Amino acid sequence: MADRRRQQGPQADPPGTAPRRAALRLLDAVLRRGEPLDIAAHAATQGLAPADRAFAIAIVSEAMRWMVDIDALIDGATSEILPEDVKARAVLRLALAQLLVLKSPGHAVVATALPLVAGGPRRLVHALLSRAQKEDWTLPATARLPAPAAERWAAQWGTAMVDAAAAAWSTPPPIDLSFAAEPAAAEWNEARVMAPRHRRLPRGRAVADMPGFRDGGWWVQDLAASLAARLLGDGKGRRILDLCAAPGGKTMQLAATGWDVIAVDASARRLARLRDNLARTGFAADVVQGDIRRWQPDAPADAVLLDAPCSATGIFRRHPDVLHRIEARQIADMAELQAELLARAAAWVKPGGTLVYATCSLERAEGEEQIPAFLAAHKGWSVDPARADELPPGIAPDASGFVRPLPGMLAEAGGLDGFFIARLRAPAA
Repeated sequence: MADRRRQQGPQADPPGTAPRRAALRLLDAVLRRGEPLDIAAHAATQGLAPADRAFAIAIVSEAMRWMVDIDALIDGATSEILPEDVKARAVLRLALAQLLVLKSPGHAVVATALPLVAGGPRRLVHALLSRAQKEDWTLPATARLPAPAAERWAAQWGTAMVDAAAAAWSTPPPIDLSFAAEPAAAEWNEARVMAPRHRRLPRGRAVADMPGFRDGGWWVQDLAASLAARLLGDGKGRRILDLCAAPGGKTMQLAATGWDVIAVDASARRLARLRDNLARTGFAADVVQGDIRRWQPDAPADAVLLDAPCSATGIFRRHPDVLHRIEARQIADMAELQAELLARAAAWVKPGGTLVYATCSLERAEGEEQIPAFLAAHKGWSVDPARADELPPGIAPDASGFVRPLPGMLAEAGGLDGFFIARLRAPAA
């Protein structure tokens, strides 16, 4: 019998283990090394089939969306609290996300979890997963936000915003599409009209299979992300610098409304996506790779759109990893960088021209607090207040003329990403 076992070799992993093992690598990259999920996924899921890659990413996304509540279940079922960074906790987070959120079959979850803790407390993992099924563990209706984010936002926006953010965080967002021109109603009768040239569909459809994808008449873009370009109006052939432009949603918006666009970004990888998007949609733009801390244009432009690098806390609905990675230190670092980029961008605007500053952040340090400091250092510049008639129904400028989509806005229609947008006017010559 022993000879027979030696001939067979080590027992193979159960079917379906590979994407779970990739999910474990991905969770480690995000939580231990602080890598963004979408960037870490490339290495963590290398060699997987597309469906398995998507499954691994879905497991990790839901584990992080519900991690505070999943950890509470784990800690309530163990006599001693498992350390934050042990493999057993990571495996349990992933397994419980599959059981309680993705509704994967229990036998498959247990069978594929145990190989991930080889050499570790397999008996503990097996016992907790068996108990979860026997006791029919459930998650609350609303996922709790990580405490640092909840405390930070409560101080800035109040507890009602935190409650709205938790509700938004609990469900992946719908799919928003921006169109080059107003679409025919008959082709999109299932879509919700959010604004001119903007439609919303329920989540769950494959984007590449939707009508018109290959024809390039539309692209995926949250309604909040479209607002910055909307504040620039029709280009009428005027020249605009789209800074930090990749992957190109705003570039395509601007080109569709008649702007002569110079799209600048530091990342070659992200610019490759921008070029692909331009090729698919048929729009033209002058694409430039450059770090705008050192790059500069050959002449001033009629307008500049600075979609500045930021903490990205505003897009937490679709990137749940961000609230587990971003802390006060990163926010302060980003605010310092934004101030530098805003000053450089201002120097590239023609007299009397327009500068739109935008961040996909819910932190006041990256939004409202940037503008007074900029105006104090740049005499003659002023806020050009956004007008209600420039914005979609349900979104209005605040008292300062800024546009600040927050969690809870348009909640009945599927909500919005968090953003900050200010339109500024350069002094006349």
